Amino acid sequence: MRSQTVFNKHVPKTVRENLLWRKRLFSAVKADSKRAAIIKEACRRDPIFFIDAFCYTVDPRSKTSRKVPFILWKYQEMALWDIVDAMGDHDLLIEKSRDMGASWLCLAAITWAWLFHPDIYALLVSSKEEMIDAPGNPKTLFWKIDYLLHSLPSWLMPRGFNSTCRIRNHLENPENGSVVDGEATVDNVARGDRRTVILFDEFAAVPNGHRMASASRDASDCRIFNSTPNGTNNAFYDLRKQPIKRLRLHWSDHPKKRLGLYTTDSCRLHAIDAKNYPSNYKPVLDGKLRSPWYDLQCERAASPREIAQELDIDYLGSGFQYFNAAVIQSIISRYAREPDIVGNLEYDAMLGEPIRFVPNSQGLMRLWICLNAENKPSCDYKIYAGVDVSAGVGASNSCISGYNKVTKVKVFEYANPYLRPEEFAACAVAIGRFFFNAKFIWEHFGPGRQFGSRLLELGYYNFYYRKREEKISKTVTDVPGWAPTPEKRALLLGAYRAALESGECVNYSALSLGECLEYSFGPDGRIIHSASKVRDDPTGAVANHGDRCFADALAWKLVSDEKRGAIRDAPMKEIPIGCLAWRNQQRYRAKVLSERDGW
Repeated sequence: MRSQTVFNKHVPKTVRENLLWRKRLFSAVKADSKRAAIIKEACRRDPIFFIDAFCYTVDPRSKTSRKVPFILWKYQEMALWDIVDAMGDHDLLIEKSRDMGASWLCLAAITWAWLFHPDIYALLVSSKEEMIDAPGNPKTLFWKIDYLLHSLPSWLMPRGFNSTCRIRNHLENPENGSVVDGEATVDNVARGDRRTVILFDEFAAVPNGHRMASASRDASDCRIFNSTPNGTNNAFYDLRKQPIKRLRLHWSDHPKKRLGLYTTDSCRLHAIDAKNYPSNYKPVLDGKLRSPWYDLQCERAASPREIAQELDIDYLGSGFQYFNAAVIQSIISRYAREPDIVGNLEYDAMLGEPIRFVPNSQGLMRLWICLNAENKPSCDYKIYAGVDVSAGVGASNSCISGYNKVTKVKVFEYANPYLRPEEFAACAVAIGRFFFNAKFIWEHFGPGRQFGSRLLELGYYNFYYRKREEKISKTVTDVPGWAPTPEKRALLLGAYRAALESGECVNYSALSLGECLEYSFGPDGRIIHSASKVRDDPTGAVANHGDRCFADALAWKLVSDEKRGAIRDAPMKEIPIGCLAWRNQQRYRAKVLSERDGW
């Protein structure tokens, strides 16, 4: 629906001149009613002309008139075309600073389409029912549309429009059949529906966003997700990482807010808007993009998180991150580097026996050590490895992170989202044997149960045995695997966080360190992973989302427990030839080999 006309160039952009121009236009139409059809056609072709010439918005902060003409800034004109072009064609994600007029822009575009184009079926979705349509509440979406329509001259309104065309959560155009409806953010929003455009307002604040995005996918080719950031534990952040067209409205795009725009480099001022930079103004030397207006907002803000969320479009800073983002970024810049070698370990999937390591730039195993001429590690590496097990259906990675227990340096990581727990156990055993009987620790619950059972079947016994953590003696039981509770998870991640920040633990993986920032505090104070918000994951990954960071934390538990003398390496048991255990092992191996040969 992109217009090729330039009618809007005739409309003045200053408030006083704009109001005088509108007055002359209304007088001209009153003198000659035939001009109304010409003006209406110009509005149909050019949404910017329609808004600049006829629409009003409200600004309660204004010291003169609260009702002000809706005159688009240049950045708003460009954004409006992106919104109009998306209608009926493709999804659009709008990430914005607060008070950039994004909601008004979206609603003005929908109102324009409703007025001048037939058979437009729009749906407005907000986080709460009362935010969609409530009489007299200017925060609601329909109130803004009503405000736009009430300011229009009668000859621009549809023929036959009356009070029956506007009921709660519904607006109908009797002239062309276009409709705007409203709906609260329920899990099955728009399921079975068909819409030209669906507007999800402040989508980052929606608790069930993943299900809503899934339910609405087939309902419309155009879904507009409009929001300021709200951390990383929401569907809006996850959508942003997908191949979706994005529109970014940053405060520095606003002509008034960017006056005196500046930044600093090595404590030296760089005035981007030198013309409007105040003389004798003392800049803030933090390297960020700033202006005197921005500096004032920082002084008024209650916390850095508020600035990150409301102004900076900073997803990490806008959430209650568990790991300090600045510290993690510093660790990445100091230590993170590409692996020394990348490849795949070939192994016997039935016996868990390693065959050979094959270098491959697209491989799943990343090593920060050098292998010998036979592509094997040297025998002096003693590895403690944390294992995070997923369901293996692509929802999340199953990971293994290995650390040198002496140097406390990460030496390898393996991640694969498509191995079932039993298959992953064979892979882990092969990796453990490749690294000369590496010691494993994994989370016992969920997919970890199948993983642990298969580990024992394959005759691998060098792993963490559960301890009675609540007792002073920390008695070691004969039960394999680590048993989590919310409190134990907090202690586990807290110890790993402290080790990273102190430099005691060295992690070279930028991927793994970056995943630390996906952990944050939930509403109940517990530590949650961003992927745990996916409530419709049928794999059980909600409770146990595999990732490199958690595998690192588990590995560090082995390292730190050994440092305190809490554990000892358990060498692979030597089974005497001829005994019952030896005969059972031989029977099992013969059975596996015969099945494999038969296949």
